[in-house]
Amino acid sequence: MTTPSAIKPPKPLQVAILVFDEVEALDLGGPYEVFTTAVRMAQRLQPGAPAPFAVQCVARSLAPVRARAGLRVLPDADFTRATAPDVLIVPGGVVDAAAACADTRAWVAQAARGAQMTASVCTGAFILAAAGVLTEGPATTHWEDIADLRARFPTLDVRENVRWVDRGALVTSAGISAGIDMSLHLVTRLASAALAERTARQMDTPWNREP
Repeated sequence: MTTPSAIKPPKPLQVAILVFDEVEALDLGGPYEVFTTAVRMAQRLQPGAPAPFAVQCVARSLAPVRARAGLRVLPDADFTRATAPDVLIVPGGVVDAAAACADTRAWVAQAARGAQMTASVCTGAFILAAAGVLTEGPATTHWEDIADLRARFPTLDVRENVRWVDRGALVTSAGISAGIDMSLHLVTRLASAALAERTARQMDTPWNREP
């Protein structure tokens, strides 16, 4: 018979956020803030409970990443050392170089295969498509890039006038604020609606729950 002391607490879900040169700072920062704030708020809702998430920023190397407009980001891990994610987040920005990088495509494909959930923000959908993760079915991206995504990946059913498209294990979202709303939606799915609500309140952000 298993004694209570022998029961191990659940491990936090590993959330990996891809970072690359010319990543959009808020596409990265929005989901990062949601998941890390959710960890803090979980402790307030249930003091002493295990953290629901562990967040890391992952890049091709440990060299500083230059985000769009010049913000520098220090990755937590590179592709060879990153913890296998349960949740993979691919932000947008100027994604041409990242989508063309064989190492980036290979890591995204590998990480997505093992993840419970993969999500993109904005033009991150192009990276998922280039990596062979997003190959068909409904998807979305920033309104300015809808036509380009359709033209480059014609097997996709690219939706417009939606904030995100949830396909279960694969979720794509539109622009910056939609990425925050989608991340709160993911917290609901992965943890609880109460935690998502407390996180949105702490961030003082209006949460649009409708895709």
